[in-house]
Amino acid sequence: MNLPQHGSNPIHVYRNLNIDPPARILDFSVNTNPLGPPAFIKERWHEYLHAIRDYPDPEASVLINALSKANELPPDWLLPGNGAAELIAAVSQELKGEKVLIIEPAFSEYRRALEAQGADIEAHVLSAENNWELDEQIFEKMTKKKALFICSPNNPTGKSYTVSVLAEVVKRAEKNGTLVVCDEAFYDFTEKAETLAPMLRNFSNLIILRSLTKMYAIAGLRLGYMMASPPVIARIKSLLPHWNVNALAQVIGTDCISDGTHAERTRHFIANERRRMHQLLTDMGFCVYPSSTNYYLLRPVERAALYVFLAKRGIITRHTENFAGLEGGFLRVAVKLRHENDEFIDALKEWATC
Repeated sequence: MNLPQHGSNPIHVYRNLNIDPPARILDFSVNTNPLGPPAFIKERWHEYLHAIRDYPDPEASVLINALSKANELPPDWLLPGNGAAELIAAVSQELKGEKVLIIEPAFSEYRRALEAQGADIEAHVLSAENNWELDEQIFEKMTKKKALFICSPNNPTGKSYTVSVLAEVVKRAEKNGTLVVCDEAFYDFTEKAETLAPMLRNFSNLIILRSLTKMYAIAGLRLGYMMASPPVIARIKSLLPHWNVNALAQVIGTDCISDGTHAERTRHFIANERRRMHQLLTDMGFCVYPSSTNYYLLRPVERAALYVFLAKRGIITRHTENFAGLEGGFLRVAVKLRHENDEFIDALKEWATC
């Protein structure tokens, strides 16, 4: 199937499948917060609109100060971007023509951005049979690599690695002179939000990427940020365009950072609903892989037929055609609202009786 490279925008799925889209679509391919944005965004919308009348602050000073406080790092250790994708692209410019290792399956933008810079990419593909665990081969393959990209919680598997495991990767990488780019875009959805951030002060070979658009359901604003040592931040910043973070993203992002209630409520909801879905799907005979975040991998036997079957019923899941190590054999499914998840279960029951 010729399908879009990312989730969301389901109209592109229907166009590529040559299927007329139904009047109502449930998009399980997008993994933003199912509870939606914090209520204060709607309440303050007229106030936020004032921000668009002038150019945004090119330094994003207020936003950076909020990130500084939230992450207990000095401001010059932080760099916001027009989504994490912009920062991935900028880091990739630093790696032009270099040898890079990607731990896969992984977010396809790593490879896409690196290929655009002519990087010499090697993949270390983890296996479902081993529950996507990291292994010693990583350290062998890391040798003579300029950088290593790793994602935790992993997209698309939902696998989170412990700080102790990731710390060993960073330490061994430092000895090799290897930069570690750790994508923590979904860490704030996990019940136990493990992060490598405390290691930043002692390891200049570490870059951490974060997203604000997923937890706060503001994907259309495009907002992510990077944490790294000041020299690394300065180099990456020099590669970004002026005014790269728009004014709305700056003011709304600043308010989101200071609002812990929405995030805590979301974590509690996601954990309970994910466990419920795992049990329901397992009871139905599906292979569901453990996940720590707001999506999970489903391994149906006839996944291509199921993907189309669901699409015709207005349910879009995330195909895995462009994830190394998955090659389309799985479907990634977001944790949605309870009644939406129930509709997904009902559609699978209908599939089982066909």
